[in-house]
Amino acid sequence: MAEMFTVLPPEDARTLLFEKLPAAVASESVATSAALDRTLTERPLAPHPLPAFSRSTMDGYAVRAEDTFGASEMLPAYLEVTGEVPMGRACDLTVGSGQAAVVYTGGMLPEGADAVVMVERTQKMGDTGIEVLRAVAAGENVVTVGEDVKEGEALLDAGHTLRPQDLGGLMALGITTVQVARRPRVAIISTGDEVVAPEVTPGPGQIRDINTYTIAGLVERAGGIAVPCGVVGDNFETLLAAASAALEDADVLVLSAGSSVSTRDMSAEVLNRLGTPGVLVHGVAVKPGKPTILGVCNGKAVLGLPGNPVSAMVVAGLFLVPLVERLQGRSHPTALRRVAARLTHNVASVPGREDYVQVKLVHRDGELWAEPVFGKSNLIYTLVKSDGLLKIPLNTSGLYQGEHVVVELF
Repeated sequence: MAEMFTVLPPEDARTLLFEKLPAAVASESVATSAALDRTLTERPLAPHPLPAFSRSTMDGYAVRAEDTFGASEMLPAYLEVTGEVPMGRACDLTVGSGQAAVVYTGGMLPEGADAVVMVERTQKMGDTGIEVLRAVAAGENVVTVGEDVKEGEALLDAGHTLRPQDLGGLMALGITTVQVARRPRVAIISTGDEVVAPEVTPGPGQIRDINTYTIAGLVERAGGIAVPCGVVGDNFETLLAAASAALEDADVLVLSAGSSVSTRDMSAEVLNRLGTPGVLVHGVAVKPGKPTILGVCNGKAVLGLPGNPVSAMVVAGLFLVPLVERLQGRSHPTALRRVAARLTHNVASVPGREDYVQVKLVHRDGELWAEPVFGKSNLIYTLVKSDGLLKIPLNTSGLYQGEHVVVELF
């Protein structure tokens, strides 16, 4: 039996892992239309102002604001309508003193005009006249050149993850390609003689592979590319060969199971054979997930996760997800969705470790309650039946019934 490992607090373990990894972010050019949720590696600059011409934000009449000063329903201002602003092409109209031009939402403001009177604030007088029933100020109901974006302005920072509105903003300026971080490839190997593929009917003593798919889902959601590499049995040379081939074609390697200290657990030894410096952490002060391995092999991260599904998912959330985001240079990692709730039961813990308890959210008496879903860490449906995780901090002995808590939603 191998010696028991020494555990580190999760934050210390994560810091140690990141310190040993290169900081460079690989970049590629992609079409803006396909860049949703991708992370910028360069700041795009505005090639021209937006809007490029002053335009109306309302249907109404383009006017000189000073011609409407003092206008009211009791004492309207009279203006002569000299024409209509065409949509989608240059406007050759000029608005002089005492004049107005019909304009529609988005239409170019004619020369001489500096405001738009809403059509609802006017009344027609004869064939070519209007009464203005309310004064407007200069710039009212108008967006001016560069009011949204100035030419040369940095639109977004490197490290920003593109949202739907960002894509629209870039397209508005004709920016059809962007430089973004290459999506990191994460190879995933499940280990164990007892593990079979999901499409296989398990024989006596066998179970279907779960962890490949939960881990892959977390990788894809964090912006990475999951590369499932199948199931490898409990043979050291076979596992070493499979791990070496998988890491060759990936940025990160995840070994599921085999991270504990029994004679069948070989992940740490395999990791040390893959490259230097090898194992950095073997054991993290967290439950579930204590027998976690973190390492770096020739500049690439290798993680050994516990085999139990709950443990694997909790640990992947703590280390793999931040790692995938870091490899994309994200300045603001994906914000966890959190909700406040009250705890339905006491939950015990042990000072010196972080505990993660899966909970189901229930509405009761007009309040939101977090109900622990208790179960062993090899029971996947404790996660399926849960809405999120409750974190018990490192140096506390538990949380009490009725206490206000924060739940991290899945």
